[in-house]
Amino acid sequence: MKILAFSDLHGSAKHAAALVSASAGADLVIGAGDFCKMRQGLEEAMALLSEISAPFVIVPGNAESYDELRAAAPARVKVLHGTAATIDGLRLFGLGYGVPLTPFGAWSCDLTEDQAAAMLKACDKTDILILHSPPKGVVDSTSAGQSVGSNAIHAAIKRIQPGLAFCGHIHDSWGEAGKIGDTNVHNLGPFVNWFEVAK
Repeated sequence: MKILAFSDLHGSAKHAAALVSASAGADLVIGAGDFCKMRQGLEEAMALLSEISAPFVIVPGNAESYDELRAAAPARVKVLHGTAATIDGLRLFGLGYGVPLTPFGAWSCDLTEDQAAAMLKACDKTDILILHSPPKGVVDSTSAGQSVGSNAIHAAIKRIQPGLAFCGHIHDSWGEAGKIGDTNVHNLGPFVNWFEVAK
């Protein structure tokens, strides 16, 4: 299965056009949150991606709420947040939002570590874990070198050991990859990222 995955579109028409074009060759498209900016422009961002015809699975970032994303996404798009889906035999589990709490203020959709841990308990087994926030200590460094990822997410990846874990959120770590046990963790960014997964 050919998977196209991205994060942090933030309403970029340029990046959206590249993703839509590439999606013609995808069996599955995954979006790991932050489609708009600061809760603004979500419908426009979804419209930029409307020509993606492959199965499309997304999670909310901290720039949009779960309810806002469900309302703006086309009916055929699966929105996950503490929930699972299976696409052509491939098991997916998603958790969106900023974890831990961000310093960005009232507009940011965040979870505490305890809230994230409670939601991740619903996942015992999955092939791909779709996250917005990265795990603590892996693909989570700011330009100042601070590790700002989530302990709850790190613990869940270590426990579940999916083949892949996708995230975004920390722009300074876009394009980076790391491992937790046997899990390959990727901070995606708004780029065309290809992954091949055996079903």
